[in-house]
Amino acid sequence: MERSLTHIALFAALVAILGLVPQITLATGVPITAQSLGIMLCGTVLGAKRGALAVLLFLALVATGLPLLSGGRGGLGVFVGPTVGFLIGFPIAAFVIGWLMERTTLPVGLAAGAASAIGGIAVLYLFGIAGMSVMLDKTPAEAAMLTGAFLPGDALKVVLAGFVTQAIARMRPGALLSRA
Repeated sequence: MERSLTHIALFAALVAILGLVPQITLATGVPITAQSLGIMLCGTVLGAKRGALAVLLFLALVATGLPLLSGGRGGLGVFVGPTVGFLIGFPIAAFVIGWLMERTTLPVGLAAGAASAIGGIAVLYLFGIAGMSVMLDKTPAEAAMLTGAFLPGDALKVVLAGFVTQAIARMRPGALLSRA
């Protein structure tokens, strides 16, 4: 139990640290950030439940006003902006990624990449597109077109999540809780 809490806190901190990487803000008001890589790693390393809990802890800290989102954003206001769908989707994406990691027999790196693509792109984009559609008063199709700018960076993050997860599995196999 104590070990799980430590891992959850460490990965919430990892997502926050990835917010320090300079963001690129698009015209839609939704920034391209490194934090979605942290969401992917929460799922690939911690598994479904612990990964989602790490992201929920991170979001709770953001909601209290800590400026942990990229660009130093925090507070309840971020939950009524164009990024709200992505924020709501973060813990769900981490859960899906972890759930897939726990159930596949694919090699770790390939499993992490595939799970990150499904959870960290497909699932997360469903929520992000819905949020952008509502907050920007766009049709879902228009909002989906706006997310196209995120795809190249997110594809790179999928590959990175696969490599990082594979490296963790090689260096410290017991640390890969999604496969424990």
